[in-house]
Amino acid sequence: MTADVKKLTSSAEPSGLIVQISGLLPSLSPAEQRVARQVIADPAEAARRTITELATEAGTSEATVIRFCRSVGMEGYPQLRIRLAAEAARRAEPPDSRVVGGDIPPNADMAQIIATITFNDSRAVEETAEQLDASTCERVVEVLAHADRVDVFGVGASGFVASDFQQKLHRIRRTAFYWQDIHTALASAALLGKGDVAFGISHTGSTADTIEVLRKARERGATTVALTNFPRSPITEFADHVLTTAARETTYRSGATASRLAQLTVVDCLFVGVAGRNRTRTNRALEATADAVRERRASPGRRRS
Repeated sequence: MTADVKKLTSSAEPSGLIVQISGLLPSLSPAEQRVARQVIADPAEAARRTITELATEAGTSEATVIRFCRSVGMEGYPQLRIRLAAEAARRAEPPDSRVVGGDIPPNADMAQIIATITFNDSRAVEETAEQLDASTCERVVEVLAHADRVDVFGVGASGFVASDFQQKLHRIRRTAFYWQDIHTALASAALLGKGDVAFGISHTGSTADTIEVLRKARERGATTVALTNFPRSPITEFADHVLTTAARETTYRSGATASRLAQLTVVDCLFVGVAGRNRTRTNRALEATADAVRERRASPGRRRS
């Protein structure tokens, strides 16, 4: 486990406890996951329950609840209850009464669908910002700013984010490539070395292709960065630096949009950080690229009398 991941999983601050538990969910045992889901669903109610009540509700034992507490960085159940009470007091209620539990019920009308999806998307961005580690971001910006070359890779929805990041870096004269094809990506990773960066994006952190690209790049001596929603996921084993988002899946995978928005938030933070390292060079590059495509824009038509 990398130093960045250890930092993410060794402390549980009240302001991000539910986000942290959600991120650690896949790494917990099945019994611990049942406890976690009870806690995530209603932090306030979980804080009011005794350890016996929570264990019964989750269909498990008190010993499992204690193991769960330790898995998420708590010394024991009393500390978990205190943290959950603080989290419940902090978390704002959905601005729309039609949003219940952040999910979309089968009989939802369009107004409720809109309210729920926009709430989930905005919450994903807010919670990502809350738990994003500034020092880790600074280290990643440092390696990106001084990299001889950056390879960015992602599959499916994460691929759109990878492409966006590559274009952003390219526009400020950073040598960056985005590979859609796994064979081409692996071939490119095999040519990386010290001074280069491989940046892998995977919401689940378990996408085999993205993991393999980072593994190959790391073997060649490149610095590897992973952007994922789960800090204990397999991809982190091959990452020198780990950045995490905080997006949750919902009905019909509307969470896929939330995950992209959360990833784009992190990518934008990194881009601005890199761009700010040399403002003169950045401004010149942005002006040059804007001028290059300005003539491709359609002129407004004359207003008919």
